Amino acid sequence: MKNSTTPKRSEIAQSDKWNIELLFKNEEEWEAALASIPEGGKEILKYKEAFSKPETIDAATLLACLKASTGVDRIAEKVGNYAFLQKSSNEGDPENIKRLGKYMMTVTELSAATSWLMPAIMEIPEEKIRSWIDPSSPTGKDFADFKVSLEKTLHLKPHTLSDKEEKILSLLSEPHGTPSQAFSVLTNVDFDFGSIKTKEGDVKLTQSSYSKFMQDPDRALREKAYKQLYGTYGAHKNTIASLYTGQVQQNVALAKIRGYGSAREKSLYVDKVPTAVYDNLVDTIHKNLKPLHKFYGMLKKHLGVKELRHYDVYMPLVNEVKKVTPYNEAVDIITEALKPLGEEYVKTIRDGLLNGWVDKYENEGKRSGAFSSGGYDSVPYILMNYKEDVIRDVFTLVHEGGHSMHSWYSVRNNPYPCYHYTIFEAEVASTFNEELLFRHMIKTTTDPKMRAYLLSVRASDILATLYRQTMFAEYEKITHALVESGTPLTVENLRSEYKKLLELYFGPEMVFEDVSDLEGMRIPHFYRAFYVYKYATGISASMALAERVCSGGDKEREDYFKFLKSGGSRYPIESLKLAGVDMASPAPVQEACDNFAKIVDELEKVLEELKK
Repeated sequence: MKNSTTPKRSEIAQSDKWNIELLFKNEEEWEAALASIPEGGKEILKYKEAFSKPETIDAATLLACLKASTGVDRIAEKVGNYAFLQKSSNEGDPENIKRLGKYMMTVTELSAATSWLMPAIMEIPEEKIRSWIDPSSPTGKDFADFKVSLEKTLHLKPHTLSDKEEKILSLLSEPHGTPSQAFSVLTNVDFDFGSIKTKEGDVKLTQSSYSKFMQDPDRALREKAYKQLYGTYGAHKNTIASLYTGQVQQNVALAKIRGYGSAREKSLYVDKVPTAVYDNLVDTIHKNLKPLHKFYGMLKKHLGVKELRHYDVYMPLVNEVKKVTPYNEAVDIITEALKPLGEEYVKTIRDGLLNGWVDKYENEGKRSGAFSSGGYDSVPYILMNYKEDVIRDVFTLVHEGGHSMHSWYSVRNNPYPCYHYTIFEAEVASTFNEELLFRHMIKTTTDPKMRAYLLSVRASDILATLYRQTMFAEYEKITHALVESGTPLTVENLRSEYKKLLELYFGPEMVFEDVSDLEGMRIPHFYRAFYVYKYATGISASMALAERVCSGGDKEREDYFKFLKSGGSRYPIESLKLAGVDMASPAPVQEACDNFAKIVDELEKVLEELKK
């Protein structure tokens, strides 16, 4: 939209909003569904006494309890999705805030009332459960919808403690979040980064405005903002180091308590991801840093600086090409790009993007950014803040569309208890679509400047997702290993280890400031350990699969659909094998690195041609 002022929610055309009435026709329907949740919780509680004697539980009792639990969970998901979407569309609306608050209170009470169920199921002799869910047994058909979820429960059983011990840990779950909460409050609320003098006057330096300063053509301004922000982190380095140390120590302690070999093993175990996948990622990236260093060398040359500094790296290698792409035209481009996935996929995503899935444009109070959010009983909604003069927004739309289509196929091919796919898998479907869009746009453009821009954007995206996230993942591996080996974390060794990684990944072209290694104290993802590596594995898998589908035939496309349709019915390594990629092997990561190298080489060639 071209409006210079942000419109109110009421000023947005209904056709440009998501059709939330597909969830509930009105508030009365939503209120009635909300009121039914506590009743569902009471229904589950009726089984608690029977589960107090796990050895006497029969198949019929377990099945009835699972059906009751699934029923109320499904209602709660739908009720919560409605409240979340309404709040996201206008976060300042008191009614939206109140509605979400009511839902949160209700679902918290439900969680408390049903927290006994999972530990109780684990107390049932494993051989009994396995005999009931065996497809060849008399009860196998009855338990078909619950087979996968029960198998995943049994997978966690070796690391589940006694009921008394689990209760103690559950009481500690809230205080365990203190380091993360304290870090967030300290850095987002308490920190005052001051202001930066610009041509337009003083501009307040914040976490948000910092990223804008890092792309300002005025190098002196970038340096000022960079040193001022990290100077604030430096003034609080001991506090932040203490918070992060506490987080790592908790992760290590919980892993030991539950009988895991390491904190990393604990994090990967739930998705049955071997630690070799993590190690392969780091090792393969280490072997492929030359293209990354070359990219930074090209940036140094483009900026015309004698020394490339850390505050230079977010400058675009190619300035954005001005092109207006109205929303409906973006949908046309996307559907053309996704044609390798076949008629059904293209028709479904096109209908969704044009008819009720998407909340398209910015309005006052609307949540920033973009997301896909669906449920078993709803369409896979998409929040956008689409701007027709920002080419990247077309990529954002196809990315979120990838998530939504993943949900679409998952819901239609799995029972409710096992339709949820993991984050490990989610980032594959979204970045797969981005890769197809890039291939389409680079193939169809006739403008050399647009070609350079598209190559630059793609290189930057791969850099941020594959290389940078792997650097973060490696840092987490190092810090946790230090604590597990008995080495205390200090300001000095945290900075030292991060500095080594900066020098390794950025290469010889980069000159760092004294405060550069404080960047490791700025990353909020570190308070959710061993999570970021999934972004790197996701884009690696998606690029390998995009090549497989585009260069293959019907079989390769159908293999990819097997993955989309598998939902949460398999562990992620297994579901991706269905698609034709083995993430236990270094090959997909190597292929992603090779693709990055080709893009950098092509970009270098195009930029040289533009100079002629």
